[in-house]
Amino acid sequence: MTSSAVSSSVSQGSAHNARHGLGALTLAALGVVYGDIGTSPLYTVKEVFAPHTGVVLNAHNIIGVVSVILWALMLVVTLKYVILILRADNRGEGGGLALTALAARAVQDSPRLRKVLLLLGLFGATLFYGDSIITPAISVIGAIEGIEVITPAMTPYVVPLSVLVLLGLFAVQHFGTHSVGRFFGPVIVLWFVTLGALGVMHITREPAILQALNPVHAWHFLIERGPLVLAAVGAIVLALTGAEALYADMGHFGRKPIQLAWTTLVLPGLALNYMGQGALLMQDPSALANPFYRMFPESWMVGAVVLSTLAAIIASQAVISGAYSMTRQAILLGFLPRMDIHFTSENESGQIYIPAVNRALLVGVVLAVLAFKSSSALAGAYGIAVTLTMAITTALTFFVIYKAWKLPLALALGATGFFLVVDLFLFAGCAIKLWDGGWFPLAMGLMLFLFMTTWARGRELLVETIRQDGLALESFIEMIEAHPPHSVPRTAVYPVANPDTVPQAMLHNIKHNQVLHEKNVILTVLFDEVPWVSEQDRLQVQPLGQHFWRVVVRYGFMDNPDVPQALSGCAAYGLNISMFETTYFLSRETVVSTPGAGMAQWREKLFATMNRNAGGVVEFFRLPDNAVVELGTRVQI
Repeated sequence: MTSSAVSSSVSQGSAHNARHGLGALTLAALGVVYGDIGTSPLYTVKEVFAPHTGVVLNAHNIIGVVSVILWALMLVVTLKYVILILRADNRGEGGGLALTALAARAVQDSPRLRKVLLLLGLFGATLFYGDSIITPAISVIGAIEGIEVITPAMTPYVVPLSVLVLLGLFAVQHFGTHSVGRFFGPVIVLWFVTLGALGVMHITREPAILQALNPVHAWHFLIERGPLVLAAVGAIVLALTGAEALYADMGHFGRKPIQLAWTTLVLPGLALNYMGQGALLMQDPSALANPFYRMFPESWMVGAVVLSTLAAIIASQAVISGAYSMTRQAILLGFLPRMDIHFTSENESGQIYIPAVNRALLVGVVLAVLAFKSSSALAGAYGIAVTLTMAITTALTFFVIYKAWKLPLALALGATGFFLVVDLFLFAGCAIKLWDGGWFPLAMGLMLFLFMTTWARGRELLVETIRQDGLALESFIEMIEAHPPHSVPRTAVYPVANPDTVPQAMLHNIKHNQVLHEKNVILTVLFDEVPWVSEQDRLQVQPLGQHFWRVVVRYGFMDNPDVPQALSGCAAYGLNISMFETTYFLSRETVVSTPGAGMAQWREKLFATMNRNAGGVVEFFRLPDNAVVELGTRVQI
């Protein structure tokens, strides 16, 4: 789910806090941020003691495993994310692309390093889409598997019911989260209270599990396993999935509500429940078939399945909404073509719905459920993308601490080096599951990385080709004003990527219609590597002659582009643009792939296809439908 923009983000954040208050924001953060990590107890402990890990189910190992989980939550989530990473905000906004933009800007004096960091952060962002498919699949199927505990006869219905729930979830996405969002917080509060209460109930029956609070037991467990420890770590990491959501959703709720929710309810609820599952297994080893659901009294089972399914749906909603937000950021930063974006709330700009992303996620999630068929099988695919994203986040944070915050090198290395070692250790544990399903999110991430880099490079080639083949704007204006054609008293706006060359649409307009508008605006829309651009920094207006103006409109990657509204501000610069007397002349380029030094020809053809199917400029920039004229041109790259 966030300058010049500094003042804007501060004022917006203050207004947001004033309207909602810390308590309301904390409740909302519980519902959106912690659904993913909150549903991890459904399957984590069971997977740690699965046969493939080689961990024998006995009291010594149970205490060791629970201790590792507890201290992983403390080190990775509490120390790394809640205390350190949440401070690395991009003017109030968090998440992979926001951090990438911040790190890239911090090293802008080193172009080669900047490019490496951009590509690294972009790859980390693409891995999030793999998480957006695995999370709904494993959370929902893990919750529905509770019906097997009620009666084994229901086992054949787990997959069909899971698919049905997921179809319903994706079907209602176009309504937006506004209408159901207010229920998320209370449900998740009930969920964590239930987790903690169940844990306390079983801890009192087997207090020996409290030894897991001593980190020495975690250390001994890891050391005793030797090289086989990686198999156990690959399962333990399931307890940490969702940690990235704390950072990604910071722009929606702010740092304090996320920190408060974690320390007061989420961490205690998770810690008590994991210890409770350990206590149950020490008393009844047969509960390993499904230790989470076996914690409930038998008379509570139906309610437990319903509550778990609601929690799984909320966890799924969080990553689905995150995929929408990530996609919009990628579009505005120039890594994806324009798409149809629906704003589902008049009050909250972050609540959006992207039909193309929704369809792609639905297909991916349903295929994952049908292919893997159980939470245990999906656990093999889960973790490798998450831990690699964690490592990338830590690496990018180093450059923010050292270059942007100007802290000493030793301090920057100390703050991030330890966490990077932990991240790589967790990644190694998941990497051994590569052929058990871990390839799935990696393959998806690599495919999206290819698409994104192809689009970004293709746009560079397209703009460069137009610049080389185009006419210089200033000399063209001198010629036109020396021998002006017939003039009409209206305003023409020509959106262009390169403001220094004559727009192709203008050449076609003068050639075919043989008229020049009284006011001609050469418009360039730029997206900065900041979340928000304040209104005072939105416009740059430069007169180029009697009939021509160059206008630059700037947005951040969390802004909602509205070109007509932005142009209304030109009056303050002496350029009055009447909405009812303005025509937008758009150049629609048809890309033609040619052999040469651009990209490999198959990538050029891929870019041409992406460009042909990109969403329209009219909808993206909110141009009035009845005031747009499109003129085509062919461009060879």
